[in-house]
Amino acid sequence: MNSTILFNTIRFVLLIAAQVIIFNNINLFGFANPLPYVLFILLYPVNTNKSGLLIASFFLGLIIDMFENSGGVHATACLVLAYIRPAFFRFAFGLSYEYQTIKINDRLSPERFTFIFISIITHHLILFLLEFFKFTFILDALLRTITTTLFTLIVSIIIIYLFKPSKK
Repeated sequence: MNSTILFNTIRFVLLIAAQVIIFNNINLFGFANPLPYVLFILLYPVNTNKSGLLIASFFLGLIIDMFENSGGVHATACLVLAYIRPAFFRFAFGLSYEYQTIKINDRLSPERFTFIFISIITHHLILFLLEFFKFTFILDALLRTITTTLFTLIVSIIIIYLFKPSKK
């Protein structure tokens, strides 16, 4: 088994376990809880199979949906994020993306922060618009998107730096 596949499988399982066991029980101000499971999609290697990312993202969202009993909104948001991830890479990194020299795990640069922020806010906007799914709740959806995005962004950056691979 390829070490990249093994590492991504371990990351997949650990992020789901952390989301279900730890982060689903955190509720800041009654309406913001972090969703760092999206790090699996963000940290997925750039130069690997795109269809593998789409399939893994769908199952990631589906498993989170099963634990949260949320009816498919996480699967949809994860699938959309995985699909438009290359566009976010091109926007944030420009020419570096074309040569696939990007590693999100490295130090936090403005390009990496832009990519992480845009990806998280897109995921959360899709998630909460589908969750509320009524025009009268648009302000609630936007408020939850903003607060949860900020909370998730802080937690995600902390997780990236805590589990950053050591340089040899």
